[in-house]
Amino acid sequence: MPHTSQSPTVLVAGATGFLGSEICRQLKAKNKIVKGLVRSTSDPSKLAQLKEWGVETIEGDLKDRASLDHALRGVSAVISTVSSTLSRQEGDSIQTVDDEGQSSLIETAVAAGVSQFVYVSFCSISSPFPLQTAKRKVEQQLAESGLEYTILQPTFFMDIWLSPALGFDFPNAKATIYGEGGNRISWIAIKDVAAFAVASLDHPAAKNQMIELGGPEALSPLEVVRIFEASQGKNFELQFVPEEAISAQKESAPDPLSESFAALMLEVARGSEIDMQHTLDAFAMQLTSVQDYAKKVRVVAI
Repeated sequence: MPHTSQSPTVLVAGATGFLGSEICRQLKAKNKIVKGLVRSTSDPSKLAQLKEWGVETIEGDLKDRASLDHALRGVSAVISTVSSTLSRQEGDSIQTVDDEGQSSLIETAVAAGVSQFVYVSFCSISSPFPLQTAKRKVEQQLAESGLEYTILQPTFFMDIWLSPALGFDFPNAKATIYGEGGNRISWIAIKDVAAFAVASLDHPAAKNQMIELGGPEALSPLEVVRIFEASQGKNFELQFVPEEAISAQKESAPDPLSESFAALMLEVARGSEIDMQHTLDAFAMQLTSVQDYAKKVRVVAI
């Protein structure tokens, strides 16, 4: 019996990003038919990697509704990881991408007869800021769209927040600590968030659910530093950024993105613990620990 037309196709929006590409890799490992939504400006090496995995890439942009109509033809499920925070092109902003762009993707999915939509958002944060406002608006729209949905709300990604890009410069044994460094965070690995996104397509416990995601244990930034010091056999040089300074940075931010980054730093200072017991009872996953991550990057750093 021919296999092609009846097999469900999954579109991954944000396919060249850290999370989107890992979702594509895991989907292909499960023999899913995968389309990756990419842009004409996407990194050629990332496109080549997707093609090597067997992902069909299709050009489109959340700011261009016609391109989404084209990309969603024949698609049965969408996983969206798109955000303007890390990869920005001309015209990208929280307003045009995280708000209006995601909204347009949901509307297009409804019009195209897509049956399922997995949206990667982030965990609830106490103080309001533009990125969170956009995410919550999109979550509400998705929940009311009539699509079968899963909203994933991960806490801080260890691969990003515990990396040199955001001041955790482990190759040089230096770390910027937001606040006093004593409040705990349930750091989560990108590959584990990807695994939940992939599992959500077929798991009854994910149907029409909002799921908070964290790692296997909550650790303070100072506890994380001690893990890295033990792993690398070096003492870290620490630079503390007081909470008051981050609050002032948030208040005086020149644009919505700067304000949002300051708000996220503030949340790192205040802590973000997620109890994963109930979720792990349903999904039975082995989560990556900060110790695992420290061992992995130690090999890279040497």
